Amino acid sequence: MTPTPTAGLDQTLDAGQAQATGRAVLETGHVDIGPRLRDGKWTIQVHDDHAVPPVWRDPAETVLRVRDTAVQQVPEDEAYAFLGEQPGTPVHVVPQTEKTGVVWIGWNTQDPGVLGAIDRGVTLNLRGVQGPGAVTVFLQSGNLGAPQVLWSSAKAYPQPLWVETNTHTHANWVFGKPGVYLLAVEVTADLADGSTASAGTVLRLAVGDTTEPDFDTAFTAALPSARASAAAAAADQEPSGGTGDALLFVAIALVAALLIVAALVWRQSSVRRRAERESAP
Repeated sequence: MTPTPTAGLDQTLDAGQAQATGRAVLETGHVDIGPRLRDGKWTIQVHDDHAVPPVWRDPAETVLRVRDTAVQQVPEDEAYAFLGEQPGTPVHVVPQTEKTGVVWIGWNTQDPGVLGAIDRGVTLNLRGVQGPGAVTVFLQSGNLGAPQVLWSSAKAYPQPLWVETNTHTHANWVFGKPGVYLLAVEVTADLADGSTASAGTVLRLAVGDTTEPDFDTAFTAALPSARASAAAAAADQEPSGGTGDALLFVAIALVAALLIVAALVWRQSSVRRRAERESAP
């Protein structure tokens, strides 16, 4: 799937931004998830724009805390049935647009090292979710636009997102129940030199005021194979006409098969008529 970039999110990242050390709990302000390339090593990092000056953080040492200020009720609208919750059910929502008192989670492909290395973009893959409730990430253009589901813990993994070069996007993150959530993510990229790079990590979230930040719980849910992730990523990058071309190919094959069957029937009929004429007195 290729999400539409969020408008009005122009930003430029300084190549000299520092790598923070030590554990941190981020519960307000602007943060992005994204690939980073330093000294030839690819990683997925958390870009903490709330810090002054902004810094990059290791996801293993970072907990994104979603406070109860994020609680909303599921709308009474069939358009939100994909959330898997009854209308009126309270859920924690990190909104697509920034809200005071709620950590604002997005993603970007704007690290200068990444910009200089990748070809057209990267594939950001959700490989698994571990937590007490459903997790859904979706985009929506205004109040009247139809929701575009990007990731859902109710679907099979992996779930690839194609993210173009120099993109900065924010979406709605919905968590069905309070608790600790671990999201296994992976980024893969075709590089300008023809090679391929990849990196993976686990994002840590503490949802709800009564949930303590957890730096130690390990991700133990089953993950799809690397081959499955690569296949999903390749399918996600197919041109939009790929499905139509496949259907056209199937239609042509069916017509060819019907013509062959018709030819065989006609030939059998012709042979039978000839035999009947030759055996007639």
